[in-house]
Amino acid sequence: MIEIIESYLSAVNKDLAVFIVSMMPIVELRGAIPFGIEGLDMNWLRVFLISVAGNMLPVPFVIWIIRPLIEWLLKSRLFSKVGEWIDERTKRKSQSVTKYKKLGLFILVAIPLPGTGAWTGAMVAGLLDMRIKDALPAIFAGVVAAGILVIGITYGFGFLLSL
Repeated sequence: MIEIIESYLSAVNKDLAVFIVSMMPIVELRGAIPFGIEGLDMNWLRVFLISVAGNMLPVPFVIWIIRPLIEWLLKSRLFSKVGEWIDERTKRKSQSVTKYKKLGLFILVAIPLPGTGAWTGAMVAGLLDMRIKDALPAIFAGVVAAGILVIGITYGFGFLLSL
């Protein structure tokens, strides 16, 4: 499915394709960076900047809407299981954030592994009632760190130093 979306978007505009892919939950900039650099043959710095911007765009909205959405899902007969799954998954991910606050949120977002990232960080921040002025800088720093790690792991850290 993602390949279909990526092939469609890459035919439209490379910058827009990278931006939209980086906004997608789960994929985020971890998938957008290799997609832009390798798949679309774009400049790595351009891809990095577009990916960070795209990954951050949904964050404030997720923080604001997640708690009311989960509460609505839990009350719904049809979607209560989905609400329980999201709530439990997010609570499991929130342990380090609860203990270390902003540093924990940064680490949760920065680690480029499945189940981490800006979407998860925003959901955790929203469910823990973190103030947006505290959550956004931590998530932004985590997204930037994750982008650097993705580039370093994928292309070698020497790639970053050869600038």
